[in-house]
Amino acid sequence: MPALVLACLAYLSVALPGSTLGQLWPSIRLSLGEPVGALGILLAFGVAATVVSSAATGRVLARVRCGVVLAVGTGLVAAALAAEAVAPAAWVFAVGMAVFGLGFGAIDSALNAYAAVRFGARDINWMHASYGLGATVGPLLVTAMLAAGLGWRWPYASMAAALAVLTGVLAMTRRRWQPLGPAAVDPPARAVAAVAGSSAVAAVGALGFVAVETGIESGAGIWGYLFLTAGRGLSHPVAGVAVSAYWAMMFAGRAVLGPVAERAGARRVLAGGVACVPLGAAVMSVPGPGFVAVLGLMIVGLAAAPIFPLLTLTTPERTGAARSARTVSMQVAASAVGGAALPAGLGLAIQAGGAGVLAPLLLGFGVAMGGGYALASLRSGR
Repeated sequence: MPALVLACLAYLSVALPGSTLGQLWPSIRLSLGEPVGALGILLAFGVAATVVSSAATGRVLARVRCGVVLAVGTGLVAAALAAEAVAPAAWVFAVGMAVFGLGFGAIDSALNAYAAVRFGARDINWMHASYGLGATVGPLLVTAMLAAGLGWRWPYASMAAALAVLTGVLAMTRRRWQPLGPAAVDPPARAVAAVAGSSAVAAVGALGFVAVETGIESGAGIWGYLFLTAGRGLSHPVAGVAVSAYWAMMFAGRAVLGPVAERAGARRVLAGGVACVPLGAAVMSVPGPGFVAVLGLMIVGLAAAPIFPLLTLTTPERTGAARSARTVSMQVAASAVGGAALPAGLGLAIQAGGAGVLAPLLLGFGVAMGGGYALASLRSGR
């Protein structure tokens, strides 16, 4: 089985549980006797573990094959889901969240580090599109199970079983993944020379860029529904369809713009996405009919779709191939932080100023993201 197929399968599978927690939490909290706000505490365990695991995986990949890391990470996710499925109390669920974060961080970093030096623009975008597909399918599967009268533990047990099977597949195919040690790719002299100058500035810029970009993606998806209903007066069904369309644009953008990036150049498509995210937020900010805000939200989704995959792909150009695995792992850790912190901050701002503040805040973060991209590009002289 080719590495690309395995990568897409791994990403799709780990996306299933991540996209269903919010849907299942009302049932989980009643079963465990916890308040609604306890989810934030549980998520903190998972995010912290993801950050630690993501940052550490870059060093591990210099000595261990990517296939081994993926098998171990998937096994941890399967074990976490199994523990959560039988959790008698919230503390067991919290342990499961932490173990899940360790496994997911390893998987996310390993896949992106491998893709940065072994995949092209089309392949890495397909890999990330697979995650979007899994995030779309997960809620549908849970809805069907709950409609059939099954409790919240059944979806977790089913996903644990599926990921246990995937663990076995990854373990058997671990030698299909080429090593990613310092000599895995011979970086061109131009890239090696570029490592010397603005390394610290470029590294900080790249990490800040990734954190803000991931936060914009998550923030627009999480708070877009409230913005369209309470902020722009759209009906609940229309707003629900619009938010679903936003995630569909994320999937379609990665599937379509990947081949475009291979022909036109990854840097051009990446720069275009960075420029169009604030454009979409600006359209969302324009007063007027609700469809204008929906149009802006769609632009944000389409523009943001290829940014993280293509940034990962171009990492070796900025750092040199020998350092790319560690750099990618740090970028994945930064994305975990940004994907949790920025939406939380947006929620506090909406609580204080109303749903309408989402669009101008996204515009401001989009401009800041452009500044981070400029700093991240200093190393390559672009």
